[in-house]
Amino acid sequence: MTSQSQGIQQLLQAEKRAKDKLEEAKKRKGKRLKQAKEEATAEIDHYRLQREKEFRSKQTNVMGSQGNVSAKIEEQTTETIRNLTSSYHRNMETMMKKLLSTICDISPEIHPNFRHEV
Repeated sequence: MTSQSQGIQQLLQAEKRAKDKLEEAKKRKGKRLKQAKEEATAEIDHYRLQREKEFRSKQTNVMGSQGNVSAKIEEQTTETIRNLTSSYHRNMETMMKKLLSTICDISPEIHPNFRHEV
């Protein structure tokens, strides 16, 4: 009977060790999956940064940098405003004289379609 109880004890201990090994394997698997996920995330981030850098480089080559475009537009706008202002000051007097002469110099005439009936 004692040999039978010893055999049962050995089976229970073997079952416990197997269960412990199984739990340990599950833990290792979980850790490895977590590690693999972190590595994949890091690799994805690295790839994304690399592709964004290449995109910005190509965008700069094709379109020029935004600072240059913005500066050129600002410069063109300033130049246009300067030209319009100088043109205004140059032509204001002559246009005012022409406008006033057109308004003030009235020469009454009879309309060509007017029929004078007596």
